Amino acid sequence: MSSPAVSSPPTSVLLVEDEPDDARLIKEALAGSVGRSYQVECVTLLSAALARLAQSAVDVVLLDLTLPDGQGIAVFDQVFKAAPRALILVLSGASDEELAHQAVQLGAHDYFTKGHVDAHWLPHALRYIMERKASRDALLDSEERFRAMSDASPLGIFVSDAQGDCVYTNAAYHKISGLDFEQALGTKWSTAIHAADRQRIVAEWRDAVRGQEPYQTEVRFMRGDGSIVWTRLNAAPMHDGSTLRGRVQIVEDITERKATELELQQATEALFEEKERAQVTLNSIGDAVLSTNLAGNVTYLNRVAERMTGWSADDAQGKPLAEVFRIVDGTTREATVNPAQLAITENRIVGLEMNSVLIRRDGYESPIEDSSAPIHNRDGQVSGAVIVFHDVSESRAMAMKMSHLAQHDFLTGLPNRLLLTERFLQAIAQAMRHRKQVALLYLDLDYFKNINDSLGHEVGDRLLKSIAVRLVDCVRTTDTVCRQGGDEFVILLAEIENQQDAAQVAEKLLAALTVPHSIDKHELHITLSIGISIFPDDGISADAVMQNADTAMYFAKAKGRNNFQFFTADMNTRAVQRLFVESSLRRALLQGEFELHYQPKINIASGQITGAEALIRWQDPELGIVYPGQFVRIAEECGLIVPIGRWVLREACRQVQVWLDYGLRAVPVAVNISAIEFRHVDFIEELALILEETGLAPRYLELELTESILMHEAEASASVLEQLKAMGVQLAIDDFGTGYSSLSYLNRFPIDTLKIDQSFVRDVPGNADDAAIVSAVISMGKSLKQRVVAEGVETAEQLAFLQNQQCDEGQGFLFSYPLPAGDFSRLLGSGPRMAVPLA
Repeated sequence: MSSPAVSSPPTSVLLVEDEPDDARLIKEALAGSVGRSYQVECVTLLSAALARLAQSAVDVVLLDLTLPDGQGIAVFDQVFKAAPRALILVLSGASDEELAHQAVQLGAHDYFTKGHVDAHWLPHALRYIMERKASRDALLDSEERFRAMSDASPLGIFVSDAQGDCVYTNAAYHKISGLDFEQALGTKWSTAIHAADRQRIVAEWRDAVRGQEPYQTEVRFMRGDGSIVWTRLNAAPMHDGSTLRGRVQIVEDITERKATELELQQATEALFEEKERAQVTLNSIGDAVLSTNLAGNVTYLNRVAERMTGWSADDAQGKPLAEVFRIVDGTTREATVNPAQLAITENRIVGLEMNSVLIRRDGYESPIEDSSAPIHNRDGQVSGAVIVFHDVSESRAMAMKMSHLAQHDFLTGLPNRLLLTERFLQAIAQAMRHRKQVALLYLDLDYFKNINDSLGHEVGDRLLKSIAVRLVDCVRTTDTVCRQGGDEFVILLAEIENQQDAAQVAEKLLAALTVPHSIDKHELHITLSIGISIFPDDGISADAVMQNADTAMYFAKAKGRNNFQFFTADMNTRAVQRLFVESSLRRALLQGEFELHYQPKINIASGQITGAEALIRWQDPELGIVYPGQFVRIAEECGLIVPIGRWVLREACRQVQVWLDYGLRAVPVAVNISAIEFRHVDFIEELALILEETGLAPRYLELELTESILMHEAEASASVLEQLKAMGVQLAIDDFGTGYSSLSYLNRFPIDTLKIDQSFVRDVPGNADDAAIVSAVISMGKSLKQRVVAEGVETAEQLAFLQNQQCDEGQGFLFSYPLPAGDFSRLLGSGPRMAVPLA
């Protein structure tokens, strides 16, 4: 016997219709339905319908859109809002079918035309629509459940169709990608990928698609705000049987993990770099570094330590320190205390013992210095020790060398003033004990500066070395030869009996230097000026004896050089005077106390002014006019002759150019050039610069040089003269006849003028010898096509003799005294001739 069928509850229907006939037809049709029962409620007003729906839900709403209290789509909107889950069917008349279509588009499930409602069709249509809605609601419920589950997932989900366009994304994906559902919908899954990763990822994705394989990677997402999210991406195809429906991508935010990995990587790299840096540093420093563990076994050696101990780091690893680092006392040869063990035991820095010597693995020994310190672990406990040491062989040798250099001259190797003073004090103490004397010889090389300036400092230095050797050969081993500086030497003679002992040494020194020095194919002649001071006669202190020897040396120079002088008490007075003149000269040069006077040269036949000689005068504010003979020698000795000579040249050129600018008949002006100036390395360049700066034509300048200047290093002199002649400057030999000349060189020199020294002119015509010399010079000058000028013409008799000998020109007081520039200007302006007495 079958069980009775369970009947389903009736479907509730709300009929909203104000036409009674239409309402009756619909109720009758639903009442006759087979298989499903309907419970129908009917209202005629919109307000009544809304009130009913507010009470409880209904399954179906049959809605007429034309009611007494509502019309059109507004009616549907209110009902749809009141019953969103109900099945709403619009009842449409023939005239308002378009309105029913609009309602369907807004959410109505369908519409019926009231004129076609019958008892058979309506239940079937209604049942079909209800079943369709039930299926749709089930699908929606399923989608809602799926969305709720997917939105609860921390993994992002991106679903694309077969064409790769997005059809679904969950909340997690929105958070990860920064895109909402509307922004993601219809886009490709690669849209959110960082531009730098996109090309690689798309290429890999396409390979996976072609192979119908799952795809997994780690990739960066770029959000719209510019932030970057690291993700793990898993993608797989979705099939419906054999048909590909699309693909699903699961996206996991791994930013924090990546950050952790990056931090770990950076920490690892930093640790490696720190270790590498420490290794490079330890291998780069000049010191050896060795470490041990707490037991005193070797754990590390840097490269310097490997080289110094003879052990490689691998071989030394784990060996006892005493085996690798063998140190002994350099004096006693006994093993010294292990510094690492001491540092570990006492937990402090320990210095290596003095005079420690390291014995390398092969037995080679080297003195070392430095210290050992304990190594601590994280807990501050001693875990080992480090020894830092270095080879001090070179530094100790350098210290000895520096000590030697501090007491010796770097060029000659002779003792310097510091060592001399030390030995002088020792010699004084010894002389006092033995009742002896001590002599100090102060030596200065004569005209050494000329050699230095003309041949260069390299030749000068080699000459100094050669001289030093000869000086040492002339004294005892107990004596001291010292280079004081420049071209000055000092010799200390310890324990002499009397002054004669010092004099004999001085004579030996002078003789030793008569032999020329051969330097770079030059045979250099050099002489000495020697000053001698005796302890205790000339001073009881080293400084006093030294000062007095220096003073005596200057007097040796004043007496013509190449001699020696013993100090005498009156020398100090004259030395003070000399120092006064020297300091005054420096002031005069700075403050412009020099001026030039000009003495005319006269053509003896015509009386015409043919030139002038510029003569320096010093206008001292206290002494008045000081003449060259009173200060030129001192200027040469103290090194001022070059700047003074440059001033004379510049001033003479400037003055002649002034005369030319004023339209005066200017004549060439002669300037005396000293040996020091002529040999100076910059003489030619300085002269060219002066001519350029003053604008003077070179033909208006004549340089007067003595025979002794030209014949000293005659070859070099000829070269300089040729350069001067090429410049257009005139050249004259001053004081001709007082020096020594080689006629062959005189013929080679490009000389324009010979000036007969006034010492020969003074006694003519009375002195036959002088008259013969003057006549010979005049004749020789004519033969060499050189002008001859007689100096010191002061009497009519002298002039008559010169006229008779047909001398070209004369210069002297008979014609004019030297005149200041202003007076000489007036002389030039008065006419070209001066009165010349006739023979």
